[in-house]
Amino acid sequence: MRIISGKFRGLHLAEVGEGDPAAHLRPTTDRVREAIFNLIMNGGYGNPVQDARVLDLFAGTGALGLEALSRGAARVAFVDDGTAARALLRRNIEKMRAMGATDVWRRDATRLGPNRGPGYGLVFLDPPYGKGLGEAAMASAIEGNWLAPGAIIVWEEGQPPALPAGFELLDQRKYGDTLVTLARAPKVA
Repeated sequence: MRIISGKFRGLHLAEVGEGDPAAHLRPTTDRVREAIFNLIMNGGYGNPVQDARVLDLFAGTGALGLEALSRGAARVAFVDDGTAARALLRRNIEKMRAMGATDVWRRDATRLGPNRGPGYGLVFLDPPYGKGLGEAAMASAIEGNWLAPGAIIVWEEGQPPALPAGFELLDQRKYGDTLVTLARAPKVA
């Protein structure tokens, strides 16, 4: 795994091999990550990465959020309740020297609680597939005011996810067993 583009292009991240099923670590491949960023950067949505506040739910290794940081995001908040994931995530943040631009929260993404700061304009969601955790995490993010109006959601899942009411489906692409869904939150809170 490596950073694909931006300021830290080519930086190798901590290796997890094929992942760790027991820890629910299934890293997004470089190819899929590159495709995701091509979609959001070239999809006619402006540049949702530049200077963005990014929320990376079910962060795992943090590769998606760190890629956003490399491409110009202002700050990334990583949420994962797994011990193995947070250890890898911290190692990757250190490799990128991004401690000042990141937050790591040991929290269940399906029970975020209230957000005490501004909303996030770009949200990555990569839950364990087929368990309905993405839908629960989105409901929690909406309830806790974690999303900025018009936020772009990048949701990886094995099947088409059930988007919350009022969310606009922007694009959907299949890469192997991963279905990437791009959606936009309502522009008015």
